Amino acid sequence: MLLDADDSQLVLVDYQARLMPAIFENELIVANAVRLARIAQVLQVPVWGTAQNPDGLGPNVAAVQTAIEAAGGKILAKMHFNGVADGLGEWLRPPVRKAPAGPPRGNARSLSKHLQKPVEEEGEGRATIVIAGCEAHVCLMQTALGLLDEDFDVWVVTDACSSRSERNRDAAFDRLAGAGAELVTTEMVAFEWLGTSEHPAFRQVLELVKQGDA
Repeated sequence: MLLDADDSQLVLVDYQARLMPAIFENELIVANAVRLARIAQVLQVPVWGTAQNPDGLGPNVAAVQTAIEAAGGKILAKMHFNGVADGLGEWLRPPVRKAPAGPPRGNARSLSKHLQKPVEEEGEGRATIVIAGCEAHVCLMQTALGLLDEDFDVWVVTDACSSRSERNRDAAFDRLAGAGAELVTTEMVAFEWLGTSEHPAFRQVLELVKQGDA
């Protein structure tokens, strides 16, 4: 199973100014979050962000906030550790639309009563959520589990996630994998979204990938 850019959305969780200095490998984590957002922008993958209690922890660090906004994304201010509890799922899932009016197709007598009634159809949307953030064992994990519970496919970008300690970060990854999330890296995401070296944006994305080698 590989990622498909046309079915993906990117969520960056709580890279906040007052939190990041205490985060393990914080500079690498922020750099990878920014790379993910820029790659998503190039490949027209929607980008969203969250900020936990921004009055207390401040906004996302400038580089992450700028990258989200440059990609046309919005940042959800939340108080729950699980962003789904504050409406993230509604941002990610398109609204339900009514089926077109008119008689049902086929012989109505052959249809059960519930099939003869107007039905609501789920809007066409992107069900794969690529997610990264901090702290891995709190807001990132709880939000990812909340999205799994909402029937999204969740892919956690491990080299763009962290906590104050490696132990907590690694425990979060173990629990997420056990719950059904896929664990990937920034480069895995980039090359799976591209799919082929013949992609028109290949060289542009490759330059962003190479920034991680510096």
